[in-house]
This record gives sequence, C-alpha cells and structure tokens, in this order.
Amino acid sequence: MSRWKDMNKDELERQFSPSQWSHRMSADDVIKSHVTALKEGTERARGLAQTLLNVPYGEGEGEKLDVYVPTTTSLDVPLVIYLHGGYWQFLSKEESGFMAVPLVHKGVVVVAVGYDIAPKGNMDVMVSQVRRSVVSIIQQYSHISGLYLCGHSAGAHLAAMILSTDWSQYSVTPQIKGAFLVSGIYDLLPILSTYVNEPLKMTEEVALRNSPSQLVPQLKLSSSNCDIVVAVAQNDSPEFRKQSEDYYKALESTEGLKVTLEDVPNTDHFNIIEQLVDGDYHLTQLLLKMMGKS
Repeated sequence: MSRWKDMNKDELERQFSPSQWSHRMSADDVIKSHVTALKEGTERARGLAQTLLNVPYGEGEGEKLDVYVPTTTSLDVPLVIYLHGGYWQFLSKEESGFMAVPLVHKGVVVVAVGYDIAPKGNMDVMVSQVRRSVVSIIQQYSHISGLYLCGHSAGAHLAAMILSTDWSQYSVTPQIKGAFLVSGIYDLLPILSTYVNEPLKMTEEVALRNSPSQLVPQLKLSSSNCDIVVAVAQNDSPEFRKQSEDYYKALESTEGLKVTLEDVPNTDHFNIIEQLVDGDYHLTQLLLKMMGKS
C-alpha cells in the first residue's frame, strides 16, 4: 500500500514541495538561489563553448535545442542531452546549459532541450516533444561516439519516459548508452491531487500512461544496453526519496538491466543538480567515467 494514499492534502503537498526540505535556506530563498545558480552556470557555459542556440527539432515554437560544442579535434565525442526540471511548468532551456562548464573541457557535447511547459504543453505533448528531440539530435549528430541523457526532477521523469519509448513508431532507434535520472518522479499518481497538477490538469489515465514506473517492460525492450543511474538527494523529502528508491528497485529486479542508485550526501533537491557545474563533483565524475572521459 502506498503511504501517500493515507496522507491528507496538506501533508501530500508538503512532501511534493522540494523547497520545504532544504537544510540550507528557506523555501523561497532556495528556489531563488537555484534559478540564479542555473542562470550563472549557463552564462559561463555560453562563454566557454561554441554554441548553437535555438536549433529547431520540430515545427513548434517551443521545440528548440541549445547545443554546447567543445573545441576539440577528437573523433571520440560523446553527447549528453539535458532535460530541465521545474515541475513541467517552470524553467526552460535558457538556464539549462550549466553542466557544459566542466564537460566541454573534456570534449563532450551538451544539448539542452526546450519543451512546452504547462499550461501551454500538457504531459502527453511534453513526452512526445522530448522523444522527438532525441530523434532529431541523432539525425543531426550522427558522428557522435555515444548518446547520454541527464534529467533533473521533472526532467528525470521525461528522461525515464525517453528510455521507455517504443521506437518502432519513429524513424530511428536511438542507442542510449547512459542515463542520469536525478531526483525524479516516476509515479505521477501521488501528485494528481496536489498543486503540481493544477496547470497540468492530468487525469488518472494520463498520469498512468506517463508514469515510468508503469513502463518498465518497455524500458527493458528499448534500453537494456543503457547504464542507468538513479540519483537522489539526502535531503529530498521522504516521498521524493521513495520515488527514486521504488523506481530503482523496479529496474533492479528486472533481469538484464544495468542500474545503480546514488544517494548523494549533503545535498537537497536543488544543489544535487546545481553542482554539475563543478568538474570535481561526485555526479560529474561518475558521468565522465561512464563516458570514458575521466
């Protein structure tokens, strides 16, 4: 039995309000600080890398990518796709280039994906967009040595949905070598009755078909060669931690999948991803090692 079903609305809202759980600062301050950190990191990345901004991956106005290209002559160039968080209703690709700061030095391409956040986009639309963005990236960058995903919070959900795609409906089948799912939500049912769903307006049916926890058999079919890291912050809320732990257990108990759980000490929901701006950070090092770039 899921614990969340026994919670009253106030407690459920608190569990799914990550800013309430930071030990560093107040809820308002941690969000302001988060946006500032991501923006500053992205500005630094735009100064360090060659950039291709607003590259279209579809017809829609919001269907654009920012590409951070290393100045390298190496033929061994991995590419990381970053999917931003913001509860499917905040943030954008404009502050999502920060992880390129340490990665471009190592000869890694970083692509920040834009998608139509709510209320403009709904959950089905966003999932379709990020899937199509991957297809477009593969078609534009066929020479890369490996394709990797990294998503934070709502972006970790979207990354998990990419891993759970039936690619037979698309023109290509991406070979995703690794995925970092950072402080994600993998079962959307608990948030249906919370403030998070107000602009999303998901029904139970929509939430179920867009819950990675329901799609593990498809992930096995599509992504059995992918190294999956499920990362969670020490100071994520108990329900956020349970989301990562339960999804990890579901993947781990599925034969043939490669998955590890990283419980990152001294982090909260926000600085667990902000610190990817730092080459010495544990998750940055893990990502570089996975790509053979450490």
